[in-house]
Amino acid sequence: MTDSIMSKAATMEIPINSNGDTGTLPEDDSLEQDLQQVMVSGPNLNETSIVSGGYGGTAEGIIATSSIKDLRMKARRSSVPSSSSSICHITSQSHDHKGSNMHHSSSSSSMTAEETTRGVAVEKLETMRKWGLNTYKCTKQMISERFGRGSRTVDLELEAQIEVLRDTKRKYESVLRLARALTNHFYNMVQTQHALGDTFADLSQKSPELRDEFGYNAETQKLLCKNGETLLGAINFFVSSINTLVNKTMEDTLMTIKMYENARLEFDAYRSDLEELSMGPRDAVTMARIDAAQQQYQVHKEKYERLRSDVTIKLKFLEENKVKVMHKQLLLFHNAISAYFAGNQQQLEQTLKQFNIKLRPPGADKPSWLEEQ
Repeated sequence: MTDSIMSKAATMEIPINSNGDTGTLPEDDSLEQDLQQVMVSGPNLNETSIVSGGYGGTAEGIIATSSIKDLRMKARRSSVPSSSSSICHITSQSHDHKGSNMHHSSSSSSMTAEETTRGVAVEKLETMRKWGLNTYKCTKQMISERFGRGSRTVDLELEAQIEVLRDTKRKYESVLRLARALTNHFYNMVQTQHALGDTFADLSQKSPELRDEFGYNAETQKLLCKNGETLLGAINFFVSSINTLVNKTMEDTLMTIKMYENARLEFDAYRSDLEELSMGPRDAVTMARIDAAQQQYQVHKEKYERLRSDVTIKLKFLEENKVKVMHKQLLLFHNAISAYFAGNQQQLEQTLKQFNIKLRPPGADKPSWLEEQ
């Protein structure tokens, strides 16, 4: 291969100037390719001498190393596009790899969000399923009890105490309603007495011949008005205490009783379900259902017993609180009414002090001058 290259180079005419430098070689693609192969596998070009023979005769010349270097540079320039194309290819591959990584991360995050949403939806569906099943069982048990087909758990002593509490609450609500009516009527009477006393006082100034008579009546009405306001303070305290007892203390106990009754209904529903399953066949599927029903029965049994204990304790404390509160309030009501209608102003004021009742001064309900601004 080297000999063929040498013969090919020998047929070319290489001009040599006076300084021994070669002229510009014409560009030949095949020569450049051959020179690349020589640079890889051939001898050192710095020490190579080539005899050049022209068509017109023989001439010897030494190809300078600089011309070989020029050829080598041309060969290298011809190989630059391939390397640049490979760089571009590598760069495009790196961009494709980055894009694939970004796409993979976004797809993984979207998959995580979808899994979270799916988990929440499954949890909600499971909750709705359990609620629907529990509602169905309780409704079935309630209808069975209404028509006398199903059995129910009864605590006779506790049921009697609950019925007494409900009856007591109804009666206390009646007392509260009548006490409020008495307060409204008595308030109107006190306002009428106040207006009547002002009228008598005005007439005593304008009627000299009846000044004393109008004056006596004016003083009497003002005294009755003052005692009436004191009695109103006692009645308002009585009404407030009864309202707290009925609408807060008793109502809280009745709410616990309602929770207890719901727990009793659920307990009987799951008890009936367990009894029905126990009376059926004992295959593998039925035994699994019996085990699940047994667990549900035990859970609702514990809930029922806990609430029954809570109701028993609250009924006991409510009875003690009711007796203590009503003893104080009934004594206040009796002493205040007796002192008022007996005309004993001193005893009436002493009754309010005994029960730590402070009367608001007249006009206390009106806003102050700063509040009006």
